[in-house]
Amino acid sequence: MSKDCDLGMDRKITRRDFVEGTSVAIAGSMLPGEILATAPGANASSILKNYPPGQGGMRGSHTGSFEVAHKLARGGHKDWGPAEDADGMVYDLVVVGAGISGLSAAYFYQEAHPDATILILDNHDDFGGHAKRNEFLHKGKPIIGYGGSQSIDSPGGFSKVAKQLLEDLQVEVDRFETAYDQEFAKRWGLGASIYFDRPTYGVDQVVPAPLLPWKTLMPMGESKLSMEQAIPTMPVSDEAKRQLLELYTQTKDRIPDQWIFGESSYMQSISYLDFLTKHMGVIDPEALGLFQHVLSDASGADLIPALWAMAFGLPGLGATSLGMFKGLINWGLRKSVEPYIYHFPDGNASVARLLVRRLIPGVAPGNTMEDIVGAAFDYSRLDRKSSPIRLRLGSTAVHVRNSDDNKRNKEAEITYVQDGKTFQVRGHNCVLACYNQVIPHLCPQLPARQKEALSKLVKVPLVYTNVLLRNWQPWQKLGIGIANCPGTYHHVAMLDLPVSLGSVEFSRNPEEPIVAHLNRMPSNPGLSPAEQNKAGRMELLATSFETIERETRTHLAGMLGSAGFDPALDIEGITVNRWPHGYAWTPNPIFDNYEDDELPNVVGRQRFGRIAIANSDAGAFPTMQEAIDQAHRAIGDLNGQGA
Repeated sequence: MSKDCDLGMDRKITRRDFVEGTSVAIAGSMLPGEILATAPGANASSILKNYPPGQGGMRGSHTGSFEVAHKLARGGHKDWGPAEDADGMVYDLVVVGAGISGLSAAYFYQEAHPDATILILDNHDDFGGHAKRNEFLHKGKPIIGYGGSQSIDSPGGFSKVAKQLLEDLQVEVDRFETAYDQEFAKRWGLGASIYFDRPTYGVDQVVPAPLLPWKTLMPMGESKLSMEQAIPTMPVSDEAKRQLLELYTQTKDRIPDQWIFGESSYMQSISYLDFLTKHMGVIDPEALGLFQHVLSDASGADLIPALWAMAFGLPGLGATSLGMFKGLINWGLRKSVEPYIYHFPDGNASVARLLVRRLIPGVAPGNTMEDIVGAAFDYSRLDRKSSPIRLRLGSTAVHVRNSDDNKRNKEAEITYVQDGKTFQVRGHNCVLACYNQVIPHLCPQLPARQKEALSKLVKVPLVYTNVLLRNWQPWQKLGIGIANCPGTYHHVAMLDLPVSLGSVEFSRNPEEPIVAHLNRMPSNPGLSPAEQNKAGRMELLATSFETIERETRTHLAGMLGSAGFDPALDIEGITVNRWPHGYAWTPNPIFDNYEDDELPNVVGRQRFGRIAIANSDAGAFPTMQEAIDQAHRAIGDLNGQGA
């Protein structure tokens, strides 16, 4: 109990207390709270307490958002009772899922059919799907962070469709070149570090060295030490140090039996862990432990192909014949990879907000990418009878079918549950923009081959924990902009990306508040990717907010304590974005061997009567661009059907 008090576990920063603070401050700032002014007849306090972005505690897959779906998919529940006709009309399009793909599908359909009536259903209390917006308040000042889909990644490589959508939404990607303070980390001496925690390594120690070359991925300051300089200072065994030094300095080809032009194929057929153990002699558990979670938003070292890992910048390329091309490879990567700067303060939640504002005029003021960041959304206007496009939150679809009524043979019937009641709506067309694994349960009419393919697409679980800090002086004192944390619950800890846009101004100096992001991707080495993802999903669902809060406070206390950080005083808010169904499945050459037309995402996304499928799963790539492109394809499928 004493330790929990030291960590600040007794402090009231849960959802209830956060909302109470919000209601006072918003009245003055009117940043998100202007929703109150446009909610006729509504009770102000009740709306504030239900303002989704301002909810703290557990978000993402939070209580109330997934139980009905689990009853369907895990419990096999089929009898939802008599369904009430929700609206007494047949929509031109019903979309299941209000993430980027679902919202884009509605946009593309409206573009082709300007007078269309569209209903969008979503099981969460907010729209955007993984593009989640988190809001905090510090002394009345709103501070915004992202809780899921982060950035417009490499927009120069976007498809024509995705580029045009962003242009239609008034997103000028060049604006981020100045909105993102690219000198911020360098100006404040913030580089990449490694944090060794006491429970795992016997000591709390920050080593100012880049386990991953973050500087090549995003604007970052220089680390004080190179890895070769840092390894002797690490709190690991002498044997681990020896193996690590050899790994980082080896220039002799360790795979001499591989033909130089065939070596790349070989290194895509083995995991990075296999490469380390079989070819580099890195077998010490402490040495291997550094690399299992180093790629915080990708697979662990036992799953990721060796060549992919080294393309991210992990060591070992010099110990292959490809090492002679290292300079050329690095040059090519620098030329081909755009800087990671195309980022709204709330990540891609702003793109979702832009789509909703375009689809439902009057839900929020403004018309630019600048004013969307602080735009006040009136959630009471999302689902109005008078609007041709309606967005209905808290509504979990449980059954979707093509009508077998001869009079309705060009309709789809969608049954959903809202507040414990069952409703049905009909649409001339339907887009399933939910995740693929649930679709076989949702739509049992589908052909067996298609259901089998959809079931294979197990999403990658992850956690994004956002922490509102009173200031970031300890980070600056230790020179930490981002830290790999091999022994802790969260594998990466970093300060928010320095973007000022519209009414949102990023933290100007270390004395001001800031949001820190901590990421976790569960792994279970020894299992297949699908089995690991399933186990990770169950872990996340079984882990309480209190547990993650304690892990968060312990982590930051250990990492920053030497610089004066006090978790009981310096942490002002915590929001956990839990995504048991996170990143889309991507083919892995170690485990997946499909012909193009046999890829499960290709087989799974086929139109079925009046029903089409749109999500990043369908494109087998976890990006916003893919979500947009798949939405466009799905609407094309329906339009080709004569919609």
